[in-house]
Amino acid sequence: MDTTLQDPLVGQLLDGRYRVDARIAVGGMATVYRAMDTRLDRVLALKVMHPALATDASFVERFIREAKSVARLAHPNVVGVFDQGAQGAYVYLAMEYVAGCTLRDVLRERGALQPRAALDILEPVLAALGAAHRAGFVHRDMKPENVLIGDDGRVKVADFGLVRAVGTATDTTGSLLGTVSYLAPEQIEQGTADTRSDVYACGVVLYEMLTGGKPHTGDNAAQVIYQHLNEDVPAPSAAVPGLAAGLDELVATATARNPEVRPHDAVALLAISREARSALTEQQLDAVPPQALAEAHDAAEDRTSVIPRVIPAGQGTAHHTSRLEMPAALPPRQGGGRRVPFAGGGRRGIYAALVALLLVLGTSAGVWYINSGQFTRVPSLLGQTQSAAEKRLSDAGLDMKSVDRAYSDTVKRGTVISSDPGSGERIRKNDAVKLVVSRGPEIVKVPDVEGLSLGDARRELKKTGLAPGMVTREFSEDIARGEVIRTDPAMGTERHPDSAVALVVSKGSPVDVPDVTGMGTEDATAALQEAGLKAKVLPERVNSPEADGDVARQAPGSGAEAAEGDTVELTVSKGPRMLEVPDVTGMDVDEARSTLEDAGFEVEVDRPLLSFSDTIGKQSVEGGEKAAEGSTITIRTKAL
Repeated sequence: MDTTLQDPLVGQLLDGRYRVDARIAVGGMATVYRAMDTRLDRVLALKVMHPALATDASFVERFIREAKSVARLAHPNVVGVFDQGAQGAYVYLAMEYVAGCTLRDVLRERGALQPRAALDILEPVLAALGAAHRAGFVHRDMKPENVLIGDDGRVKVADFGLVRAVGTATDTTGSLLGTVSYLAPEQIEQGTADTRSDVYACGVVLYEMLTGGKPHTGDNAAQVIYQHLNEDVPAPSAAVPGLAAGLDELVATATARNPEVRPHDAVALLAISREARSALTEQQLDAVPPQALAEAHDAAEDRTSVIPRVIPAGQGTAHHTSRLEMPAALPPRQGGGRRVPFAGGGRRGIYAALVALLLVLGTSAGVWYINSGQFTRVPSLLGQTQSAAEKRLSDAGLDMKSVDRAYSDTVKRGTVISSDPGSGERIRKNDAVKLVVSRGPEIVKVPDVEGLSLGDARRELKKTGLAPGMVTREFSEDIARGEVIRTDPAMGTERHPDSAVALVVSKGSPVDVPDVTGMGTEDATAALQEAGLKAKVLPERVNSPEADGDVARQAPGSGAEAAEGDTVELTVSKGPRMLEVPDVTGMDVDEARSTLEDAGFEVEVDRPLLSFSDTIGKQSVEGGEKAAEGSTITIRTKAL
């Protein structure tokens, strides 16, 4: 039967502008029509709220919020919203019309997809959600029904009807809002959703594309919810042998039960997805999944439904049922969200409610815990030092898988920020836990260490999260020897943790080094001690003009500045060398002087009275004899 003929809006002109041509889909909150914008002469989709709901302010507010939120995005992978208005009982959105099908249609027809096709769909979805996340919105109802694939191959995300601004409350009624198969654990436990909840749902969608089936299934919604809370999404390769390990890792990263270790938003997951794709070979990307793995899809899991709400003891009668008037979910074109009323009160209340529900439905809760003996709980690790956390894990029979470090303005440096699995979560015995340890704030200030000893200054820098760097020393009249004069960069400068800070340390007041050459070693040592310095006599002796046993040279030399307590090295003379004196008689004065100086002697010229000759007649040490190196040889010119 053609139900379009019975729809009162088909053929009508809504709001004097939109001619309604045909009904596309019917959902719990709205009906979607193909329509013509007579003003701009273009085909579009009209999403019209059911008149019965138009009197509910919360539904109307959600409807208008969708229009405003999506209109702000203007992203090529988001189904655009052109207009919003009302005519009588009809509240509507004028939206982009996408001729094609939904991802759910594709999965029903084909089952599992090739990895290349799955990634080709996932990446534009993440691009669309990334734009929403960076604009401050959370979709909250990602699923194959809300992924449209146009006849031209374009992929678009639809149905932002459950969108919320990041940081706003998701729900205040104790109900779960969304579709049960794609709810993140924190949505179930806490009733809150942020960008990481969308990331989790995308991971589930990717699993479904790769395997043709959902990761968590059950006879009822309660069983699916339990699995979300207590079981990791399995590796796709477990259902489709031969899938690349990189795809398993991508799904595991997106669907981590602890939101702290998931990518923080769709933009981050998109980067990881592209990196995973680049690591796959062409054969891995084009692997053909066995179609026999495609499971029969249970549309009931994707429809809005009502689950009895169990009231904790002391809050009323044993059971009561609250219902939300939202009929069946939208067919393939526009999927509706599921609202699952559920008792609050944290994980314990959830467990109690699930068990009660299963008992009412005639399902044994005991089968959930058959393997309980193989599991333990992750001990409390938050706020523990890394060594303390390692000990607690060891005492619980668990290993530490790895340690990552992250900045934190609130968690003390060196202590645990989070773990995967988280504290209190179930884990197989002898399994491993990944820790995230705080590096402290992302920006720290260089502390004031002036006047501290070098050791204390280094400890203070490390405590702040900075690294002690190069140490230089200089004289200071004001800062005691061994204490810090200043840092580079200076006190109060902002730096990233682990940045190096150079230290300038005082050498104390400068001391003038006295001249002790030519002294005996005892006298030289005493003179240096009087000046506040130490003496060190070197074992090796040298020839020098100084007498044997006297100081031949010193380092630092006379007149240099040293710090009090510094050491002056003394080199002791073993006397001068004895050198053969050349015969310079008969030479002129200049030649004789040059010859003797080249031989290692000093030269003195003696000219007799009334002597006008430049010829050397005598020399104080005869040629061929030996004299001390550096000693003076006197040469005498001839007389008339």
